[in-house]
Amino acid sequence: MTKAVVIIITALLIGLGLVMFFNQNPPAPESQNLVRSETQTTPFQPPEIPTTSPMVTTGPTPDTSVLQATESSKVIIRTIKGDITVQLFNKEAKKAVENFYVKAESGFYKNLKFHRVEDWVIQGGDPKGNGTGGGTIPSEYNQRPFVAGSLGMARGADKEFSNDSQFFITKTPADWLNGEYINFGTVVEGMAVVKNIQVGDAILAVDFVSE
Repeated sequence: MTKAVVIIITALLIGLGLVMFFNQNPPAPESQNLVRSETQTTPFQPPEIPTTSPMVTTGPTPDTSVLQATESSKVIIRTIKGDITVQLFNKEAKKAVENFYVKAESGFYKNLKFHRVEDWVIQGGDPKGNGTGGGTIPSEYNQRPFVAGSLGMARGADKEFSNDSQFFITKTPADWLNGEYINFGTVVEGMAVVKNIQVGDAILAVDFVSE
């Protein structure tokens, strides 16, 4: 056997050995920064939320005095699946309604997605789209029970503050939320739309209705 043949055979054996090694020991995958929302196991307790609100838009702040003359007002949440009409509790959740009004009138919710959909709830309004975005507002609790169609604000672990943009609508009664989350409205029309929402569906606009 010539020296050249020996070299070729040796090279082939080494190559075969390397192939077998890498097949048995594949490279470890690169680390991925996956976001896991705690809301998957504990209702409406996402990772810590920022203490400052994101900028809504430039320009003057909408006048919230229009909300003070009545006990309630209506808002239409327009989605790609249809419209959801909600009666808001102007007096029982004054700050939450005012916050919702300012964001809606400023176009904040346009094109944001519903990032969470479960058998009993839909949740949207997060500027980041993954359950971790939004600022904070003081929590205002009332005696309104969470029934099918209740509109609430998400919050983190600190009950004193709630998220200022992420809202949810219950598809079934959810009495374990009573007194634990801001309840600031109830669906009066469009529950079929609520039940048809899927993850990733967009909010087209949120329009207040004069009464």
